[in-house]
Amino acid sequence: MADQADGSEPSLTENISENLHRHDSSSSSDSDDDKPSSVSVMKSKVYRLFGREKPVHMVLGGEKPADIFLWRNKKISATVLGASTAIWMLFELLQYHFITLVCHVAILVLAILFVWSNAITFIHKSPPHIPDVAMPEKCVLEVVSALRYEINGGLAILREVASGRDVKQFLAVVMGLWAISVVGSWFNFITMFYITLVLLHTVPVLYEKYEDQVDALGEKAMIEIKKQYAVLDEKVLSKIPRGPLLDKKKD
Repeated sequence: MADQADGSEPSLTENISENLHRHDSSSSSDSDDDKPSSVSVMKSKVYRLFGREKPVHMVLGGEKPADIFLWRNKKISATVLGASTAIWMLFELLQYHFITLVCHVAILVLAILFVWSNAITFIHKSPPHIPDVAMPEKCVLEVVSALRYEINGGLAILREVASGRDVKQFLAVVMGLWAISVVGSWFNFITMFYITLVLLHTVPVLYEKYEDQVDALGEKAMIEIKKQYAVLDEKVLSKIPRGPLLDKKKD
């Protein structure tokens, strides 16, 4: 009996220690599970520029164009930027025209193929393989459908602004169009396109690198803009007579 009692006591203490260990491990796992949720809540409360909730890569589409703009593949990004720079220098600095370039390239390619096709009897080589190039209908329809969607979206935004429902949106669109018109008067279309391409290759990657600092500055700027808009609304915008459309909406 004494032997049985001596043998049962260690098993009892072992069971108690095992239960305590399980309780501690479960509580620690629960606390670990609570940590990501609390971290995610803290991240969601952080101010992001323009109310952004997704990463920069997803904002840019999350596909190959986003990889190019964010320099995920440095060779492709450098090639695109270098080719764009070469084309801009060719058209702007050397004053080369697009139609002239297309015609000269076509003349060169046709001359090489023509001479090669007629010289096969002398050089004893196979004739050049000229592929049958045709534009697929599906590709054209997809491009047209995408353009149609974007154009309709732009027209819907303009209609919403012109309806007079949101004064803040109206002022933002007018100021944006005015800024574009001023910048457009400084450069021609090719230069503006090149500047836009350079900005797409520099601004997103720099913003992704210094995201927290830029968002902090953006938060301060938005607070100041809201203060100035409140003053403008109180002194000017609130005194503008409302149209019948707004009155009906309020009723």
